[in-house]
Amino acid sequence: MGYAKERGKLEKLITRIAGLETYDEKTFANLNDSHDKYSHTIRILKNKDPETFTEFYETELQEIKQGKIAVKGSETDEARQVNFMAYKETILRALEKTIKTTHESL
Repeated sequence: MGYAKERGKLEKLITRIAGLETYDEKTFANLNDSHDKYSHTIRILKNKDPETFTEFYETELQEIKQGKIAVKGSETDEARQVNFMAYKETILRALEKTIKTTHESL
């Protein structure tokens, strides 16, 4: 199966969020938008190849969602920054893992 289109979308997301280092409303909105785009793309991949991508749909998206909740629930600026970076790293890890799997599934 060809995954080039979806892989391209995921690679753009990595580039988009890799440089985000400091929490503010704009960077948090950027991460949330990237989360939404990842969710949409992983849904497409799951529909194309359920055997390979259902786990991503269930596991990776749940971890990302927990990261988002942690940022929103942070009570101090310091905690918000720590959780923001963890949220970002979770998204990046999911993106990289998904891209790797699309290469291996050719």
